[in-house]
Amino acid sequence: MNPRARRLTIPLTGLLIAGVIGATTGANAGTAPSDVVSSAASETPTEATAFWSPERMRKATDATGDLDISVKGGRASSAAGPDGRPGSVPPTGQEGTRSAKSKQVNLPNTVGRIFFTLPGANPLDPGSWKYCSGSSVQGRYRNLVATSAHCVYDVKTNRFYDNWIFIPSYWDGDQAWNGKNPYGIYAAKWFNAHDDFVVKEDYDFDYAFVNVHSGSKVNWEKDSAGTWKPVIKNVGRLGDNVGGQGFAWNQKVKGKVFSFGYPTGLHPDGDRPFTGRTMKWCYGTTGAMPAAPKYNLQEHTGFKCAFTAGASGGPWLLKYKNSTRTGYLNGVNSVAWDTDKNDRYDKISSPYFNGDTYQVYKVAANRWTN
Repeated sequence: MNPRARRLTIPLTGLLIAGVIGATTGANAGTAPSDVVSSAASETPTEATAFWSPERMRKATDATGDLDISVKGGRASSAAGPDGRPGSVPPTGQEGTRSAKSKQVNLPNTVGRIFFTLPGANPLDPGSWKYCSGSSVQGRYRNLVATSAHCVYDVKTNRFYDNWIFIPSYWDGDQAWNGKNPYGIYAAKWFNAHDDFVVKEDYDFDYAFVNVHSGSKVNWEKDSAGTWKPVIKNVGRLGDNVGGQGFAWNQKVKGKVFSFGYPTGLHPDGDRPFTGRTMKWCYGTTGAMPAAPKYNLQEHTGFKCAFTAGASGGPWLLKYKNSTRTGYLNGVNSVAWDTDKNDRYDKISSPYFNGDTYQVYKVAANRWTN
């Protein structure tokens, strides 16, 4: 055993999710499993979209902070692994198809930045303006975003975040406004997560699936008084505009994955190598991580990656094809690790996606919005 403690940091501190209401609406029939929790967003899509002016997006922060998780010993946990047969859902538009190979790493259009405000805080206070990463994923109604649970729900207040929006293919600070965002802005309608994260704050369940409204393109114009006002145009469903990644569960613990996200936070030594203005990627082979009892963390897998805060919620993609920019979602950025205690993050980890993950995904993938 390694006698030195390992340091972890949750890339976005103080963010977590609650789960799914059993009753469904419209095209959704039946009842959700009892361990799936859902909650409706507090704002209308117009309210959430209009809240995020250019100035507020520029000032949003990644909520960097050290949670002081201490893991004694370096032995990998044996808890992560399949709890049933492996399964998968193909990416949108890739059902039964083959594509040409590409040697270039082409960034996926499905990945983007998430913005939200802290619950209970004054929404006009810049300190409450935060962000994460996420990705569009395959769903029946093409309205689904995958991210970390801590990018949806605040464990300090036991409430979901407010003014939650997703901007796919976010690039640079100015591309989200004045019609320059290529695929639109998508406001949350339903948050879906596992009960064990909401009730027990168990990071083995740090994943969430968010049903979003149809997207909008926004042009900000000044009125006669010099105040910026949004002009909003509907652009349709998320999956129709950018597609959706596939989904896979109960796969081998050891596998090669790409991770994507928008890191921007500091390393423990104070260095800031990323800006958050553009998407970054890591590639590596996953393996079991040590347990972190303080956060009920026993079933994480991880690989070498120096992502910092802001990358939380970004997707892990198995079998990623550069030619189609699609793969199979098999994890999300959850915890950053400093395994050699040199004050630099060197690994990123995700909850292992098993049958519990599939249950949350299945509820969300069949939930209609509008």
